[in-house]
Amino acid sequence: MPTTFSRMLALSLLTVVLGGCGAPPELEQQSAGRSTPTATAVPPATASPTPPTGLPLPPPTGLPSTPGSGAVAVACRNGPSGEQVLRLVRGSAGVLPGDTGVRVRSAPLCTDDWQYTVLAVSGYEDLTVVSQGRPGALRLVTAGTDVCTIEVRTAAPTGIRTLACDGTGGLPGA
Repeated sequence: MPTTFSRMLALSLLTVVLGGCGAPPELEQQSAGRSTPTATAVPPATASPTPPTGLPLPPPTGLPSTPGSGAVAVACRNGPSGEQVLRLVRGSAGVLPGDTGVRVRSAPLCTDDWQYTVLAVSGYEDLTVVSQGRPGALRLVTAGTDVCTIEVRTAAPTGIRTLACDGTGGLPGA
């Protein structure tokens, strides 16, 4: 008889356990009048404490303790001049034809050997120029109305990157 009693006890216990596994009363009440299934809430994912790899991180914010440390762009002390940047975009780079009316709107701002210059072009939007190198050997990085290119985002110093991609980053009055 102990086997029959054990079987009955196991069956009763199984019935009690499985009886609590039905749909919650809230869902039974909602679905009683409908034939479509109801979506259930998914718990929110927890944030990872480390940033995903392979994505560029935003540039650091705040001013450095010393100008010229790469975090801000300042007026170029040793060149290039605005005229040298004009010659660059009109010369071998061929960005502007020689007869286009253009003037320097914002003199070059420098960080390390990178420069950021804004030119006013007659009849068009301002032309922003990002260049790199010494005054006698400038290289055009990019020019246009949107100069936040991959090269600028990944290789330019923070001060130039901030100017080119956010429109800020020059040291006022410098």
